[in-house]
Amino acid sequence: MGTKTKKTTKKKTLVIVESPAKAKTIEKYLGPSYKVKASMGHLIDLPKSRLAIDVDNNFEPEYITVRGRAKLLKALQSDAKNADEVLLASDNDREGEAIAWHLQKAIAAKNTGLPIARISFNEITPQAIKAAVAAPTTIDDAKVNAQKARRVLDRLVGYNLSPLLWKKVKNGLSAGRVQSVALRLICEREKEIEAFTPEEYWTLEADFKTGKTLFTASLVSWEGKKAQLHTKPDAQKIITALKDATFTVSGIKETDKTLRPRPPFTTSQLQQTAANRLGFTSKKTMQVAQQLYEGVSVGSSPVGLITYMRTDSVRISQTALDEARDWIGKNYPAELPEKAVYYISGKQAQDAHEAIRPTYVKYTPDSVKDHLTRDQFRLYSIIWERFVSSQMKPALTRTLSADITALDAVFRVSGTNVIERGYFKVLKTLAAKEETGKNFPPLRKDDVVKLERFNPEQHFTQGPARFTDAGIVKTLEEKGIGRPSTYAPTISVLLDRGYVSRSNKQLVPSTLGKLICDMLVEHFGDVVNADFTAGMESGLDEVEENARNWPDLIRDFYNPFKVRIDEVGKKLESVKGTLDEKTDQVCEKCGRPMVKKLGRYGYFLACSGFPECRNTKSIAVAKCPKCGGDIVARRGKGKKFYGCVNYPECDFLTRFTPLVDQNCPKCGWFMVEKYDKRNGSHKACINPDCDHLHSSD
Repeated sequence: MGTKTKKTTKKKTLVIVESPAKAKTIEKYLGPSYKVKASMGHLIDLPKSRLAIDVDNNFEPEYITVRGRAKLLKALQSDAKNADEVLLASDNDREGEAIAWHLQKAIAAKNTGLPIARISFNEITPQAIKAAVAAPTTIDDAKVNAQKARRVLDRLVGYNLSPLLWKKVKNGLSAGRVQSVALRLICEREKEIEAFTPEEYWTLEADFKTGKTLFTASLVSWEGKKAQLHTKPDAQKIITALKDATFTVSGIKETDKTLRPRPPFTTSQLQQTAANRLGFTSKKTMQVAQQLYEGVSVGSSPVGLITYMRTDSVRISQTALDEARDWIGKNYPAELPEKAVYYISGKQAQDAHEAIRPTYVKYTPDSVKDHLTRDQFRLYSIIWERFVSSQMKPALTRTLSADITALDAVFRVSGTNVIERGYFKVLKTLAAKEETGKNFPPLRKDDVVKLERFNPEQHFTQGPARFTDAGIVKTLEEKGIGRPSTYAPTISVLLDRGYVSRSNKQLVPSTLGKLICDMLVEHFGDVVNADFTAGMESGLDEVEENARNWPDLIRDFYNPFKVRIDEVGKKLESVKGTLDEKTDQVCEKCGRPMVKKLGRYGYFLACSGFPECRNTKSIAVAKCPKCGGDIVARRGKGKKFYGCVNYPECDFLTRFTPLVDQNCPKCGWFMVEKYDKRNGSHKACINPDCDHLHSSD
């Protein structure tokens, strides 16, 4: 009689990533002997309810299981019990390293002796995943310490500044290390805009004819100097002088220009280009990029279409360069340079990851279009085009310009054409404006051309523009504030807290945002200083490079900061009382007086009988030019406009934002902020019959 052998269950390797989408893609690549689970980000972190930093013991943080995540952590510990080994595959950055470190400790605590290793990759492709699994490493303690230092630093700033704001300004407010600096930049730009006084100037163009060709030239010189026309009479004087003059082509100049391709994308460049080209917010760009990175179903299997999207490097792997050059050689052989093109990353780049690029050049945007959403396709297109074009030959343009002279005036017309398209050949979504070209009229030196008409045009000088998502990201990067992973969250935090709003894609500080900024600058100017914040980022980089002890970095900052907090807490007068001002208006619902309050969207009137009476009203921002009533903010069909409180008896309304306490010096009507794509935001009188700061068109 044979003996029964006990069947043993073959264990699997447990791989833990951050997101379910990534887990799904990777599990298909690795096969049945691997089980891939998602941690859904941080499972262990600082508690939200208290400081949880031991400031007397080397700033040691107190970590807990994140509320609501205990069940998931327990499930991962249980999965680990049934595995031969665990591979921690969170993102290859500071946050990812910290997630892996916490998971390692939590799993090891329940599974003594279980092998736990770290794997990392820059792209989610079968080759990259299998290579990572074949070469596991240990957790990078220096990178973990850098994340720990940043987390502790931000907690110390937020948990000390925020209560001060609650006590002195308004309950529910908060302040942070990086976002407070970004808020300061936005508020300071707004002050520059408010202080700017537009000045009138004029330009003069003329329509000419040569043979059957009509063309337009611009006045560039008058009486031997650069043409500067300040008023309409200045323009009219020149028109009068030239109306019977003979116009001759006095010279033609030819200029060739080499346009080199741009390097592949870093995070900030991707956010800026997506904002400018596609109209994406920084948050949307990162969300769509995450989808492309984690895997999109192309045919029967998911494919990670781009490399990791948080990077400050323009470095490209040799394999990717070879693949790009091979594709260009087959499709555009004339545009393939003799050698690969290499780009240099900025001085502050950590260079931990490659630039953002397609994982496979063979997946052209058109070939995967049917598998992508519209947003995915557009973002993938600019990433693919930018990378492939970066390895192609430059484009060459030729500009012809002709000077047309009469008496003391010189008019100029120019046209540009592409002589060699070079890398332009792969650009569609990123097509350069130079590629469209501008035809040059058939002119030769000494030709006499016929004047058809003059076109004088009024303009006003434009003040500094408000920051857009692209603009603030560019400034933060240039000043060394934050890192690729923080740009989008910084903007989101300011918007979510009501410190900033979006208007025509521009970031506008709210009354509340300005108030907080002024207080922080006055009392904590060094903490919300761009240079200081950039220096802290450099310090965190040194911790990651094992060149600095993280508690020392925190101590150097915290000791003087805490002294300042205590001083300001004692001396600073509360402004809470000034935010709730009594008014002479009476609540029409209950008869009690109304008070002026500050909310996240600005000042408003509320009944002093709250919470029994919840009546609120908008505050007048201007006087109605028709009947003298109050102009207040209103909403209709989801859109904001400003109208008279005496509606329907008075039907005055405008969609332009009134400028508080600013009336037109010519007619007395109120001033507004207007916006158009040509001039951006600019001031103007609301009176259509008044020409103050109105363009002639």
